[in-house]
Amino acid sequence: MKNASKEFLVLNTVTDYTRFCGLPAPAHPLLTLIDLEQTRRNVLPPDLPPVVQQLYTVWVKKNLKGKVHYGHQSYDFGEGVMGFMAPGQVSAFDATLDITQLSGWMLVFHPDLLRPYPLAGKIAGYGFFSYQVHEALHLSAQEENLLDGLLAVIRGEYERPIDAFSQDVLVAQLEVLLNYANRFYHRQFLTRRTAEHDLLSRFEAQVTAYFAQTGEAPLPTVQHFADALHVSPAYLGDMLRALTGQSTQQHLHHALIEKAKRLLLTTSLSINETAFQLGFEYPQYFSRLFKSKTGLTPAAFRFSAQ
Repeated sequence: MKNASKEFLVLNTVTDYTRFCGLPAPAHPLLTLIDLEQTRRNVLPPDLPPVVQQLYTVWVKKNLKGKVHYGHQSYDFGEGVMGFMAPGQVSAFDATLDITQLSGWMLVFHPDLLRPYPLAGKIAGYGFFSYQVHEALHLSAQEENLLDGLLAVIRGEYERPIDAFSQDVLVAQLEVLLNYANRFYHRQFLTRRTAEHDLLSRFEAQVTAYFAQTGEAPLPTVQHFADALHVSPAYLGDMLRALTGQSTQQHLHHALIEKAKRLLLTTSLSINETAFQLGFEYPQYFSRLFKSKTGLTPAAFRFSAQ
């Protein structure tokens, strides 16, 4: 097995991150605020390995010329966009990346900053931390100005000497910023209706085709449809909730139950055979799901239609 340290550059602490950017040590051990214009003088080595950061990052980047790779996708930051990364995610940089005109800001914080606060549990609910970069948030001028104002408050606290209230204030302001980002993402889903409705149409077509198959097929997963549509599961789920009020799993369960009803009413398959045809390994799981969605067991549903 190859040594993982030779394949990835791992950034475990905020200090690791500032050192990687060629910047002074952070003023706070668990959080730093970076003016991206300060990083312009840095030149990325051509053999820079993929970077794994065990940190959260929130950024607004402008005028970054070239490609940043994130997972299996890449994104051009020529326009100003807001993006997010969670601990354990991997990014890589094109050797031709030009940062000579880069501007914007980046907020980097360690998970330990949040541990004493409710935000530590809540942050998993912000789907944008699992988005692929090509799903970044495009800000309006008004939204960008609002975020800059919030950032000024965070910067003021960050630059103060640390006292007993520093972490409370920083985490509270960080939560406000994330809540606004959540609002802006929801706005993006609503204002980009043409693109999102096209994605919704393609999702529905994929689901229809999947459940139109005859014979046994494995139970469909959210990941399967996200991969087929070239988006992340979180993005797909947020789009569906914004446009339909239902999660991806709820859509799949609805289609599954509708197919189950057709099989129960139009074939002589036993309940167990119906379950296997739908992809259930254990028939009792099928019966349990069917009853939770319809109020009847599969056998009672079949009998009621006679």
